[in-house]
Amino acid sequence: MVSITFPDGDTKTYDDGVTPIAVAKSISSKLAERSIAARLNGDLVDLTRAIESDASIELVTKDHEDAFEVLRHSTSHVMAEAVQELWPDTKLAIGPSIADGFYYDFDKAEPFVEEDLAKIEKKMREIIKRNEKFVREDVPRAEVIKQFKADGDKYKLELAEDLADDTVSLYRNGSFTDLCRGPHLPSTGKVAAFKLLKFAGAYWRGDEKREQLQRIYGTAFFDEKDLQEYLEKLEEAEKRDHRKLGKQLDLYSTDYEIGAGLILWHPKGSMIRHLVEEFWREEHFKHGYDIVYTPHIASERIYEKSGHLEKFSEMLYSPMDIDGQLYRVKPMNCPAHIKMYKTRKRSYRELPLRWCELGTVYRYERSGVLHGMLRVRGFTQDDAHIFCTPEQLEDEIVAVYELADYLLTAYGYTFNVYLATKPEKYIGSDENWEMATNALRGALERLGIEYTVDPGEGVYYGPKVDIKLVDALGREWQGPTNQVDFNLPERFDVNYVASDNTEKRVVMVHRTVLGSMERFVGGLIEHYAGAFPLWLSPEQIRVIPITDSHLEYAREVEAAFRAAGLRITVDARNEKTGRKIRDGAVEKIPYMAVVGDKEIGDRTVALRIRGKGDLGPVGLEDAVRRLAEESAAKVIF
Repeated sequence: MVSITFPDGDTKTYDDGVTPIAVAKSISSKLAERSIAARLNGDLVDLTRAIESDASIELVTKDHEDAFEVLRHSTSHVMAEAVQELWPDTKLAIGPSIADGFYYDFDKAEPFVEEDLAKIEKKMREIIKRNEKFVREDVPRAEVIKQFKADGDKYKLELAEDLADDTVSLYRNGSFTDLCRGPHLPSTGKVAAFKLLKFAGAYWRGDEKREQLQRIYGTAFFDEKDLQEYLEKLEEAEKRDHRKLGKQLDLYSTDYEIGAGLILWHPKGSMIRHLVEEFWREEHFKHGYDIVYTPHIASERIYEKSGHLEKFSEMLYSPMDIDGQLYRVKPMNCPAHIKMYKTRKRSYRELPLRWCELGTVYRYERSGVLHGMLRVRGFTQDDAHIFCTPEQLEDEIVAVYELADYLLTAYGYTFNVYLATKPEKYIGSDENWEMATNALRGALERLGIEYTVDPGEGVYYGPKVDIKLVDALGREWQGPTNQVDFNLPERFDVNYVASDNTEKRVVMVHRTVLGSMERFVGGLIEHYAGAFPLWLSPEQIRVIPITDSHLEYAREVEAAFRAAGLRITVDARNEKTGRKIRDGAVEKIPYMAVVGDKEIGDRTVALRIRGKGDLGPVGLEDAVRRLAEESAAKVIF
């Protein structure tokens, strides 16, 4: 007999070899019907796994946090089976579940085309209708390797050869077999609602020097309604894609002759960045920061001393020889800030020192992960480093959070807060880690905010607080971070003279409150769907004269708004008024002011507001005052 412990603490005894599905049936037939997998002693397993010893069990139903992983992994197998039935010579690579869906990588002689998605989906429905059972088999690894060699299945062979266990698991459904740890649904018939989304290229095992495969992405849900809601959300996200809007609104571009992952900021995009940076500077001055500047290149010796060359060599660009000395383009700003700090002795009376820099850095990213403005190789961080005493640390973290909260709220973001604690591999004493973690936790609790502990996700040199932005579609974006660092003060011997006239180690905080300008502005484009609030719009108002005879008054209107500090243009093209208004709407201009004979006579403008249409005639002075006040107040929507 085995003793089974349930989540509520109750225990029951069953015969040896009882399965989770049998346990579920012993409780109720409805529970058995709803169950799709189980957690056995914390491990996710199939419902048919035999239980040979005492164990704790948690049945996974459709509303369980693990349910989508099981569903989507199973659906990826159904897709792979469909592809092999349609194109039998196709070789299989891997097919995991991922956030919001799944994918599978294929080696197929001919590329997939758009029409193939519908063919695959049709075949998948046939497989689902066949209701094939997912059956696990534990097989000697040597036997599996032998079989994969005989079949010429080189990708599965490589995976099997890399496994350390003597026994490996295969999953079979119908005629399809895959090397897989599982678990899976009881049968293919449990796959309810799915959709194949797109193709992409992928290198085998993420290595650009290996075979290029074809990847198919898909998603799956337990009911059609949830699937349709997700697809509608995807459609909205597509409309907001910053790459598409960046081109449509003439904000930025990239060019292969300039280089992948390097952003060319066009005038309109540059104006948005300027406005973000100016707001950033103003608030930093108010919060007691000093601005510093550091070079774009530095001797390799500084990165040897900091440890970046050793620990992050894969993201540093190759060195350049200058007068026999090796230099690197700058991957981060902190070593230079430390060197400035150490130009003289510092007293505890000077601390805290808060130094900020909009510093451009360069880090290597594989071409496959580059993504518009969101994943780049050159970017400008809103970086800052705080040098303080241990006693000042908690207050500084509170102040950083308050600054971040103010700035992010001004852009219309909500956000989630995470406390990332000591990882498995770390440097520094446990005492320092405890001090820093307690300071971060104390600051968050003083602020009275909700936060989630992220165990083991601190950086190797210290704990951190991460703030993840939530945009208009409810998506999380990596945003501000506050990191306590024990490593660099130790490596560079960074100290201050304490009140007892002894030298003590300074506490160093790395922090951002926006992130990088590229990623932040790219995120704003998607958050606002390109319709920037008035204060952030590169062009705030456009004057539309009905005919050339109204152009002189249009220039007077332009001058009046420009005198109030507003960004304005006149559309003097020889086009019909309706065309000019439509073009302004496509370009998402917040306000348009149409002027004709009546407006000239009354000294008014016919004001149109984005998304709301015609507001009717407004006195010129009133219109200028209205827009100036809205812009100054940083009204979001």
